[in-house]
Amino acid sequence: MSLRHVYERTFDEDVPSIERSRSGCPECGGLVHTNSIETACEDCGLVLEDRPIDHGPEWRAFDETEGNERKRTGPPLTPTRHDHGLSSEIGFDQADANGSTLSGRKRSQVARLRREHQRGRWSSKAEQNLAHGLSEVRRIVGALDLPRSLRDQACRLYRTAAHEDLIRGRSIEAMAAASVSAACRCAGLPRTFTEVGTMAAVSDERVRNAYGVLNRELELPTVPMEPPEYVPKLTSELDVSPATRQRAVDLAEQLASSGVASGCHPMGVAAGCVYQASLEHGERLTQESLADIAEVTPVTLRARWKQLQSVLNESSNPHHRGDA
Repeated sequence: MSLRHVYERTFDEDVPSIERSRSGCPECGGLVHTNSIETACEDCGLVLEDRPIDHGPEWRAFDETEGNERKRTGPPLTPTRHDHGLSSEIGFDQADANGSTLSGRKRSQVARLRREHQRGRWSSKAEQNLAHGLSEVRRIVGALDLPRSLRDQACRLYRTAAHEDLIRGRSIEAMAAASVSAACRCAGLPRTFTEVGTMAAVSDERVRNAYGVLNRELELPTVPMEPPEYVPKLTSELDVSPATRQRAVDLAEQLASSGVASGCHPMGVAAGCVYQASLEHGERLTQESLADIAEVTPVTLRARWKQLQSVLNESSNPHHRGDA
């Protein structure tokens, strides 16, 4: 019997061939046959690769009657759960697998099993605190309507902080909010500490302190937020025209490049640029309402607006300073 027949009898004959290499076998130069299990030469039987990783979905049919109604074997691993989503739960169904109603004694037994199963979910107090912190991160992310990728990143950051023992002596809610703020900062999303702290039911000062611990101990790749990044947030809440929005972005970039507003609150700088753009396009916005949305005082808004006007005057009259 040839090696080719041995190869075909050893593995599943129903597995289709997906590739035939043109380079040939490195030993004899024969044809290389690749299926979902092995990559081997058809002439000499040399195995080049064995059992590659299958990145496709894990589908299966549990019963012949199901037909094409195939189900996945289980959910994927997720960093948002303390056990990565591998735990099981006892349901509240009042019927068994055959559809018969459970007796009162059996329901009481299931309730006791559910209670003991709930108590045994955590092997230690630290794991229970981790579960509570991850649930708090998920709640804050959902309240802020942030994307799922940022939720996973915030959960990974909180898990790293827990493993580094940074949660000890600090509030779980504050560290969860700081993880969300750090994930937003790393992703370049403009979310202030006050906004995140309001959703976390803790003060923005505690969120700021917890964020400082994460940034210092974990050396996060964060960069300072620039004023142009806050302009879309303000203009979307004010419902201004696209022309005003684009003009505000241009003004914020011009003011940031000039260096006049260096060290100032970026939200206040963005608010001053939006106010100037609204005046240029004839849209009436009060300083008080704009400052309230930007979470700054009207005094701060007027100060940043006057700085912007000085920059605009210098750009329009470049020889004004030399003539003076």
